[in-house]
Amino acid sequence: MKQTLLTWIDASRYAVPDDRDQRSIDWLRILPFLALHLACLAVIWVGVSWVAVAAFVVSYLVRMFAITAFYHRYFAHRAFRTSRPAQFVFALIGAAATQRGPLWWASHHREHHRSADQESDPHSPRHGFLWSHMGWFLSRQHFTTDEARIPDLVKYPELRWLDRFALAVPVAYAVFWFALGWILNVVAPGLETSGWQLLVWGYFISTVVLIHATLTINSLAHVWGRRRYATRDDSRNNFWLALLTLGEGWHNNHHHYPGSARQGFYWWEIDLSFYVLKAMSWFGLVWDLKPVPQKIRQARRIRAAT
Repeated sequence: MKQTLLTWIDASRYAVPDDRDQRSIDWLRILPFLALHLACLAVIWVGVSWVAVAAFVVSYLVRMFAITAFYHRYFAHRAFRTSRPAQFVFALIGAAATQRGPLWWASHHREHHRSADQESDPHSPRHGFLWSHMGWFLSRQHFTTDEARIPDLVKYPELRWLDRFALAVPVAYAVFWFALGWILNVVAPGLETSGWQLLVWGYFISTVVLIHATLTINSLAHVWGRRRYATRDDSRNNFWLALLTLGEGWHNNHHHYPGSARQGFYWWEIDLSFYVLKAMSWFGLVWDLKPVPQKIRQARRIRAAT
């Protein structure tokens, strides 16, 4: 049974031959994506409680931080350093966000920066807004991980495992919420929750919101907002997206200087992921957080007042 489950979630089994239409939708991938959304409708039957809302918020924030701070700023851009155990722990939490493994995520994001809003950009809105938001990762074209882009990461077998068995962690994470709800229902029935309720709120609803919030940086952050810097792409800064994604909405800043651990370049640009990373650095969990040099802040400005 264990071997059968691992075979089913082994991402390497679903590589598509080169002679297929690479930009077409891969229905093997889109059906689970649709099922994830449809599962949210179960809220009609499981209802809501303050425990369920708390589960939604905690699940969203913890995994969003793992995506923004580690999948993005650490794995994709190496904007700070950490230990190998911490690297794995946050890769594991990021994998629970159901956005595939850290190697796949980092390799595609590095290609995005290499050719932002050009023909080979995996998810430019210039190729269509829906394509930039979600069509690109549901296509055959972007299914595999290009290891040539991430030579610094492929040397870690634990990260390669997370990429290969990309569904293992989300499945275990969903089981965790169901088990937690069942336990709470037994030991503290006054909380008025259940395994099914926490599964729906802690995993399904939280994951769908998390996925689409992350994807807005590929789509909305390239069409909605203000440009401070004259980058060669269409990236924009957006306060509301920054709140939603714990700091990622300062996207024009980021494309201007991708190597910084901080994307809100100024004190009034709220960047919650950076604040947490800074706090972690006080305890030695991360270090060498790369700053934004003053000369970089002033270079290529097109809006002197922002």
